[in-house]
Amino acid sequence: MACAREGRLLDQALTMSAAFIPPPSAEAQLVFLTKVQRVFAEGDFTATYKCALLIALADLAVELGKDDGSELALSTRLIAGRFIQLYWSQTAPFGTGRPGATPSVLVQNLGAQAAVLSSIIEFRQLTGAKTLQQAATHSAFAALLSDVATTVSAQPLAKLQNFGGSTDQFLYDRPGAGKVRLKLGVAYCLRRFHPLVQQLARSHWVQHVKSNRRNHGILGDAGDLEEFLFSTSRQSLAIIGEQLRKLDGPVCFYCGRGMDSHDVDHYVPFALYARDLVHNFVLAHPTCNRSKSNSLAARPHLERWLERMTRKSDSLAEIGEVAGIVVDALTTEKVAAWGYANAHAGGGHAWLASSAYQAIDRGYLGLFNSGA
Repeated sequence: MACAREGRLLDQALTMSAAFIPPPSAEAQLVFLTKVQRVFAEGDFTATYKCALLIALADLAVELGKDDGSELALSTRLIAGRFIQLYWSQTAPFGTGRPGATPSVLVQNLGAQAAVLSSIIEFRQLTGAKTLQQAATHSAFAALLSDVATTVSAQPLAKLQNFGGSTDQFLYDRPGAGKVRLKLGVAYCLRRFHPLVQQLARSHWVQHVKSNRRNHGILGDAGDLEEFLFSTSRQSLAIIGEQLRKLDGPVCFYCGRGMDSHDVDHYVPFALYARDLVHNFVLAHPTCNRSKSNSLAARPHLERWLERMTRKSDSLAEIGEVAGIVVDALTTEKVAAWGYANAHAGGGHAWLASSAYQAIDRGYLGLFNSGA
């Protein structure tokens, strides 16, 4: 009897997953945004974990979700892996070389140091791993992942949806041990409003670190805290720039002219998707980089970028290994496909050259073959 019932439930679940689920209505999307704002305004933030969880869920929705209203199943270990990526560079001392500051690891909890940071610090001391790439191949990494997954499950996943004195499970439910399921319409909203969710989470993260009294002696008069918490290190950028000059030559990716000095540019703008993926980096003239700014690049650039990513994928992966930057060509293409699809839906324009833009039409979307 129980087996038959389970079989019927499985058949229903498979039918649901196979059927197209329409995106949430405009009204439902507005309600979603209002509730996200309430999480920050009315939630209890004793650590930066909730900010990290929202960033992780938004990123995973972009990379794994679809532009419909379907649910999205995730594992706590997958989310834990994103926590390790987010906090990895933050286990380094802040304030080194800053006058009047005492270099130390920033405290990210109102009580003892956040357990995730402590676990990563212990792992780094034990293994000597300097980059995430080195860490992921070490035999002890599985234990670190399990440890962080336990913390994520017991703390932010259990508490994120508690705000305003009650619980509102509008984001996800937890159908079993080690499982998280984004509810109908949630992955769509996280994809649609990804930059806004990221901005809210990052600004609250920075404010939480700044407001912790135990960080005051470390921070001093810090004006680059957000850069330290979330941006690629200058050392990694220098390595990437040097290696890309060897790979592509000393020419600007966008205008094709030779250059004496260069900027390392995120092809899909960092402001749109704030995660470093080595296949997303190109070299650009400082003037071209400033002109492009936070825009997506126009079709001629996109065609060359996709062709380059395929033709030079292995070489770019080697650069990622050296620089300690995530190597994932498929995810990079999916992120780009999402970015252009979102821009097309909003009537966006892409940067071609200084003061020159093109409307993003459906032809852009047809260039992608990843199924994103």
